[in-house]
Amino acid sequence: MNEQLSASQLNAAGHLMIGGCDSLDLAQQYGTPLVVYDVSQIRHQIRAFKRVFEANQVNYEVSYASKAFAAIAMYQVADQEGAHVDVVSGGEMYTALKAGFPLSHASFHGNNKSYDELVMAVKNNIGVIVVDNFYEIKLLNQVLTELDARVKVMLRITPGISAHTNKYIQTGQVDSKFGFDLESGQADRALEAVLASPRMTMIGLHAHIGSQIFELTGFEGVANKLVEVANHWQQRYDYQAQVINVGGGFGIRYTKDDQPLRPEEFVDAIIKAIKAAVASTALEMPAIWIEPGRSIVGPAGYNLYTVGSRKDLPGYRPFVTIDGGMGDNIRPALYQAEYETVLARDPQAPLAEHVRLAGKYCESGDILSQDQALPKTKPGDVLAMLDTGAYGYAMASNYNRNPRPAVVFAENGHSQLVIERESYEDLVHLDRPYTEAK
Repeated sequence: MNEQLSASQLNAAGHLMIGGCDSLDLAQQYGTPLVVYDVSQIRHQIRAFKRVFEANQVNYEVSYASKAFAAIAMYQVADQEGAHVDVVSGGEMYTALKAGFPLSHASFHGNNKSYDELVMAVKNNIGVIVVDNFYEIKLLNQVLTELDARVKVMLRITPGISAHTNKYIQTGQVDSKFGFDLESGQADRALEAVLASPRMTMIGLHAHIGSQIFELTGFEGVANKLVEVANHWQQRYDYQAQVINVGGGFGIRYTKDDQPLRPEEFVDAIIKAIKAAVASTALEMPAIWIEPGRSIVGPAGYNLYTVGSRKDLPGYRPFVTIDGGMGDNIRPALYQAEYETVLARDPQAPLAEHVRLAGKYCESGDILSQDQALPKTKPGDVLAMLDTGAYGYAMASNYNRNPRPAVVFAENGHSQLVIERESYEDLVHLDRPYTEAK
């Protein structure tokens, strides 16, 4: 059986179970391609993060990075678990509001927040705005003046620490589109501008060094760097940071070759590094915030697909085609992300061949796996791709005018549709006919 599954995830018939539900029943009831989340796994990871902070006796927030997967149901679960959330767009804010999530318990990120988005955030009492650049400081001051409002802010800095990860998901190096640079003095000038604003309350500083990181070194480095900056700001500006936000990026296991630490082990090391660094300064111990996204929803997600056509070529791995692909999971095509896939009716079935798992989209690059070991399959078989909960549906598209899949939450043997499958009518409901000019 695949190493990422346990015996408890199989029922008496040997079928893959997700949240106590038979994956074949889910595919039959809701159709494929289908995204399924094991909600209890989401709850478990949020609680595991919280336990680490409480064991270390520090003030904290576990802020779910909702760009990994944003939906009304997901914001509701985050709220039920007492999680903070971070949003990066007006659309994520709107979704959180529709879910009844209190925006006072949310932070707003982004490197090009619009006037309208800032107005929405301020009018809905956003908890904190993570300021990213000098243009935003001016624009936010304008919005606050027009609305006669105040807001808490953090400054995002680029700490000059480059994580060992894909270049598209590195964000902490000096040459990044995000945040204020330290070496050039940008961060100091940004702090001066915020402290000079009577409408902004500066609560702390933030950094994020990347995503899908397996090594502690980068996180410990950014923890020490943020304390160093906080200490510099206290000595130079008499400013005491209330919050140090180290971002997220904790790596998860996608394949048997991935050997990450448990996400909470990363957090424990970060807390201890910050505590030790603060102890050598005159700083008061700040609250520590983290922004996990992938590590909360990634392992909880499964994509179910139905096998269709097959192409065999002598001397080459065969193509086995499924009814989804890059439209519901762009990551393999975008930056060669790898996943494991099992036969839903029998994840323990003996492996018989190595195949290329091909999507149905009209692109040669639409290959979900270049080398997937599988049992013999036939048209109609249901395959389950593991650990797909982060950045799959969130980055889904209607390429080739294919509808996006349905999303189901499964928990304690009960399944619930939380995002409906798009229809063909949904694909054209914003289209307008062209009328030729006379």
